[in-house]
Amino acid sequence: MNGPASPPRQSGLAAGLSAYFIWGFLPLYLILVREVPAFEFVGWRIIWTLPICLAIVAFRRQGPQVCAALASGRSLVTLAASSALIGANWLVYVWAIQNDQVYAASLGYYINPLINVLLGTFVLGEKLSRRQWLAVAVAAAGVALLLGGALTTLWISLSLGLSFGTYGLLRKQVDVGALPGLTVESALLLVPAAGVAWWYAASPAGSSFAQSTELSLAIVLGGVLTAIPLLLFAIAARRMDYSTLGFLQFLAPTIVFILGLTVFEQPLQPVQLACFVLIWAAIAIFVWDILARRKADKVLQA
Repeated sequence: MNGPASPPRQSGLAAGLSAYFIWGFLPLYLILVREVPAFEFVGWRIIWTLPICLAIVAFRRQGPQVCAALASGRSLVTLAASSALIGANWLVYVWAIQNDQVYAASLGYYINPLINVLLGTFVLGEKLSRRQWLAVAVAAAGVALLLGGALTTLWISLSLGLSFGTYGLLRKQVDVGALPGLTVESALLLVPAAGVAWWYAASPAGSSFAQSTELSLAIVLGGVLTAIPLLLFAIAARRMDYSTLGFLQFLAPTIVFILGLTVFEQPLQPVQLACFVLIWAAIAIFVWDILARRKADKVLQA
């Protein structure tokens, strides 16, 4: 008798798309909290993410899984590393948006899928087809164009791409569920986050959280907009090929790129437009390959 069928490889697609849509439009939210210093905002973001995670854990009765993750030395070390990476990623991203470096932030997440592909291929042993390698080459050419014209902000782009790519790789390898893992990460970051919030509260300017009800509510919303997409991403990372998940991520920086051009009204240089076209061409090639393989599988199964 055959065992239960394994879940389809693309079962994490909906979760991945949802996460990247939220992240893509996140700069619109950051406009509401622009007056909050980046360090302070990230501190409050962590503080308000944890209770949301705990509430969902309680609702889903996943407390034993959180306790198991805390009791496992290997899992705890891995989650400590992933929490440090995601905390650094948040800080760089918020700082970039607050300082009108929207295109640099967008470029960071254009680079990230290429990093994911390399990690998936050389670390996890995943295989790419010829069309997928072609897509990698086209996307790399587009990123190279932007790198040539964005040297002064290169640290922003590389920091974002490397930190999130490595974060996703660690979360895929640790044997902890999506929500319990995120809860532990938030708990590990709570002490430094509380220290940052206390430091700003003790400063002459005072805490941003106490300035107005509207700003306080906007800061609390940051916890929701942190927990939900990260949970969705963790689900997708555990269910999908990491290289496929990497190309799916082109969605978020494309949205950010368009927001930079429209809402933030940053000038678009010809080299940036050329990069935009090449990257979308790479996505088209990658999607073409996925559809072609699905069609071939259906023929074999017929």
